[in-house]
Formats: sequence, C-alpha cells, structure tokens
Amino acid sequence: MRWRDRFLFCAEALYKAQAETGEIKGHYLNATAGTSEEMIKRAVFARELGAPIVMHDYLTGGFTASTSLAHYCRDNGLLLHIHRAMHAVIDRHTRGIYFTQDWISLPGVLPVASGGIHVWHMPALTEIFGDDAVLQFGGGTLGHPWGNAPGAVANRVALEACVQARNEGRDLAREGNEIIREASKWSPELAAA
Repeated sequence: MRWRDRFLFCAEALYKAQAETGEIKGHYLNATAGTSEEMIKRAVFARELGAPIVMHDYLTGGFTASTSLAHYCRDNGLLLHIHRAMHAVIDRHTRGIYFTQDWISLPGVLPVASGGIHVWHMPALTEIFGDDAVLQFGGGTLGHPWGNAPGAVANRVALEACVQARNEGRDLAREGNEIIREASKWSPELAAA
C-alpha cells in the first residue's frame, strides 16, 4: 500500500471511530520520507485530510528535516510525534546520541510511554505521567487473546479505573493491582488481558 492510500485508509477509519464514539481520535500518519520535500508533501496531505497528528522518525530523517517538519506543523496546527525508531542501534553504545538540553521542559511537549506497556502497568503510568501524556499500547493491545478491539477496551477500562481511583484519593502505588482487579470484575476484556 502506498503512503497516500494508507493516509486515506487511516483517515477514513479515524473519522468512523470518532463518529461511533463521539470522542476525539488520532492516528500518527507517518510523514517520514526519503527527502525533506517528500516529507513536507506528506504532512501537507495529512493536514488536507484533517489529520490532527503526523509522525516522523528523527533518526532516519535527520535533525534538519525534523526541525523543518516541526516548523511546518507548528505553523499549520498539526501535532508532531517524533519517533525514535532505530534507537537500539544507538542505545547499545554508552554515550549514544544524547542532548545536554532537557527537552521535556519545552512548551508543547508531552511525555510518551511506549514499548512493552500493558494494563498491569496502568497504575504506575497514571501516577508517573498524570493526565498529559501519550500512552502507546502496541503489543499491549494487539496481544489480547480476543483480538485488537478487546485489547483496546481493556486498556481504556484500566486507564479510566486508575484515573478515577486517583481522583478519589486512592494510592495507586499501593493499591494499583487491586484497582485493576476491581475493574476487571465488570470488564471481561480487562479480565482476559
């Protein structure tokens, strides 16, 4: 499937999910390309489709391309997810690529939890990251024994249970597993996860 077809397919699914749930949905349309010009062309097309967010791999794309895309996104109301694919190649080295500036303090930056997270991590994720974060459940959704949709339901139920418990003053660090067990009593998807 070519990138333009993939963008159209994802946009259609995004709008369908929003219509069915009444909630804002997003999909990271991957603008990473062989040239900066092609990358911007993809971001422009994503914006024309009304997509709220695009993704770019900063390691394969490079810092200049990432900065150019960041400027385009900022100027055109798009969110930008800078992905770290290929990080293992660099992380193997003790010094790898590192930055002396704390990027987390920059305005408009959200922390992202990704890589092996699942419903039993939800109490810690909720406590550590709070409400303003991106939780990316790949295998934690796709690995559900009943399929992808029940996996997504299990994640959502676990998240809402933890947020509610936190808002009620419960100690997520101490009671986290019990909170998930309680929620799984009324969610078969969570119980099976």
